[in-house]
Amino acid sequence: MDFIKEAEKLNIIIDATASLKFEAYFKKLVEVNEVMNLTSITDHDGVYNKHFLDSLSIAKAIDLNKEQTLLDVGSGAGFPSIPLAIVSNKISVTIIDALNKRISFLNDLAKELELDNVKALHIRAEEYAKEKRNSFDIVTARAVARLNILSELCLPLVKVGGYFIAMKSQDYKDELKEALNGIQILGGSVEATIPFELPDNQGFRTLIIIKKVKETNKKYPRVFARIKEKPL
Repeated sequence: MDFIKEAEKLNIIIDATASLKFEAYFKKLVEVNEVMNLTSITDHDGVYNKHFLDSLSIAKAIDLNKEQTLLDVGSGAGFPSIPLAIVSNKISVTIIDALNKRISFLNDLAKELELDNVKALHIRAEEYAKEKRNSFDIVTARAVARLNILSELCLPLVKVGGYFIAMKSQDYKDELKEALNGIQILGGSVEATIPFELPDNQGFRTLIIIKKVKETNKKYPRVFARIKEKPL
């Protein structure tokens, strides 16, 4: 796979500085992964295709040249937020994760890559919503939970007129069907689904684009145990 050419198909230019940052990211990811479980994918092509390019695919849904705020919920090793921050300094990125050692890794990474547009916080989404509800232009999540759970964690944080973008596999239809009622209750409306295939037959993905059309009732999100026990 030619990463730079594939990025160009998304209207993303990977210049020399960005190339160096992606390579430094790859090396740091593999190094830290030896002592911390960040990813099962550690080969060069796999990371660039299944992590970096997959993260950049969100450009199919949003304008990376527009100034906007993006919250990445449960970012893990920094996907999709860090690749997006590397290619766009227009986006102000906030990352939240419930595991502090991952947040430490991401803050160290952002400092090493000189990403001034990134901050990572150790906090759960349902707690963060108490102070930042209706705040972000875009909220995204990748491989965190089923959509009916994700929607309650993410939609309260999206400002009206903004978007929650769930990054899913090609097998999303059942998840979406079971989440539709909750999405409506939470003030969202499914605007589009964007399917695509990663290069070199590395799998199919889907972006689920949910617009925030009205404010979320303040009783949401509930505590996580309740969300998981009885999704909307």
